[in-house]
Amino acid sequence: MAQPGKRNANPSTGGQPRIAEKIAGKPPGDRGGWNARRAYAAIDLGTNNCRLLIAKPAADGFVVVDAFSRVVRLGEGLGQSGRLSDAAMDRAVAALSICADKLRRRHVALARSVATEACRKASNGPAFIDRVRRETGIVLDIITAEEEARLAVLGCHILLEPGDGPALIFDIGGGSTELVLVDSSGPVPDILDWMSVPWGVVTLTESERFDADDPQERAAAYARMRDRVMQGFAPFASRLPHLPDADRRLLGTSGTVTTLASLHLDLPCYNRDAIDGLIVPSESMRAISTRLAGMSLQQRRELPCIGKERADLVVAGCAILESILDIWPALRLGVADRGIREGILRALMGRDTPHPAPGPARSAQEHRA
Repeated sequence: MAQPGKRNANPSTGGQPRIAEKIAGKPPGDRGGWNARRAYAAIDLGTNNCRLLIAKPAADGFVVVDAFSRVVRLGEGLGQSGRLSDAAMDRAVAALSICADKLRRRHVALARSVATEACRKASNGPAFIDRVRRETGIVLDIITAEEEARLAVLGCHILLEPGDGPALIFDIGGGSTELVLVDSSGPVPDILDWMSVPWGVVTLTESERFDADDPQERAAAYARMRDRVMQGFAPFASRLPHLPDADRRLLGTSGTVTTLASLHLDLPCYNRDAIDGLIVPSESMRAISTRLAGMSLQQRRELPCIGKERADLVVAGCAILESILDIWPALRLGVADRGIREGILRALMGRDTPHPAPGPARSAQEHRA
């Protein structure tokens, strides 16, 4: 079931993390010795991917010192069984063990590790979280869809095109898609409205069984995917403001948009420096989506920047993206290769910044400030 929007949730303040792990250094609450050499980490265990980012504070944000990403397909088969499979959990634990090793080797001081839609939905999600803690030492926090949307906005909003009026930020995940309408007039956007629908590239792909070698069946399945997603988006779409298309700003963070942007640039292999912050004509993304949906699985596997890992999932991402362009027909699409992990890091570093001790002449009001 789609989760309804919640208005006026500022991404800079709402949704305090339930768990922030102290990995090394001084005990919680003791910020003595804080400096720019301190390392922070964020782990995002999604329905399809396990991602880690380790960074240190810098004057204009942070500098990445290590990263890791692996396709684990944690949510594979979840729609049919309601449970995480043994094979999927084994893949995720193996990836998280690598993350745990990196946390130790990089002497990470503070980390937050989150799990999203697959663990939210699975009946054995809590048991899996316990297993991860026992075998890797990583404490995963199963976050709400609202928190997922907030962190994605916090991590990528800096890439929004300048402009007036509300903007739409979206995150196409493996198990869900988050749509967030923001007011970006301030230094950190205010969330005006949001929605999470339980259709991501894994869940939508598994909802359609068809003969992938039959062009007519491929076209019919793609149309059904589009219809299913549009039905999920309908309540949110009815609340969106009416704006001239030229005034609509749109920013996407997901493997779908980065993959399609790579095809737009005709890159021989993925290049984050070329993709992160790119502005692409929406019609080009639609044309690429239509082309991919008409291809066979083998044809998609042979394309640079897709390969075997994404070939079977990218069509569902295209269906979701085209549906977003239907409800918010912006002329251009901003592409972000950043999101939840970066949002976690900004939140951790912001809360961990030391403040000078108040002098004896300051008032109580100044102390609270």
